[in-house]
Amino acid sequence: MSSREGDLAGGERIAAREGGLPPSCKFVTFEGGEGAGKSSLVVDVAGRLRGLGCEVVVTREPGGCLMAERIRELVVGGGPGAFDPRAEWLLMLAARIEHVRGVIRPALARGAWVLCDRFSGSTVAYQGYGRGLDLAFMAGVHRFVLDGLEPDRVILLDIDPEVGLARALGPNRFEGESLGFHRRVRDGFLALAREDSRRWRVVDAHAEQAVVAEAVWRALVMV
Repeated sequence: MSSREGDLAGGERIAAREGGLPPSCKFVTFEGGEGAGKSSLVVDVAGRLRGLGCEVVVTREPGGCLMAERIRELVVGGGPGAFDPRAEWLLMLAARIEHVRGVIRPALARGAWVLCDRFSGSTVAYQGYGRGLDLAFMAGVHRFVLDGLEPDRVILLDIDPEVGLARALGPNRFEGESLGFHRRVRDGFLALAREDSRRWRVVDAHAEQAVVAEAVWRALVMV
């Protein structure tokens, strides 16, 4: 083992043995229910990538740019039932269009890694499975909105909704939804992962953060 590999831990060592991080895996999204720990894990992955000399853009949805953050204030605030599900979904899409145009595509074009806390998977899980909107119709509109853009890797932080809600830092409007709603959302995420096992990786988010962080890194670097 080289001295450089000796300095690397876990997933970094795997990446070094394989000749570096997957070159086609630059756009990574993190999905999961409330309290799954996505935000902290995004920061952890970003730090590891920067330690390997990568340029990394950390962003989130809804939000990530000025206009999308304004939409976020509307859609995340308030109480349950504040929006018709169709209006909620369309606001999410409006925010995504601005976010992709202003942040994600430019970063990818210059070769940066993009780590996004929630993306289209959350929209399908929350507004599709959770709210009951038509999944086939949503898929067609998403293709129009994304215009060929898809994450290279989707990390699903899977957690029991009761456990996640107890951990959630909040407050946000979605945390106030019923347990049944959150169970439907979890079912939706797992269905998406089963349907696209090439890109999706499911990580058990019930363990302590250090254990989950290592599992996330391995899910990223192991093709």
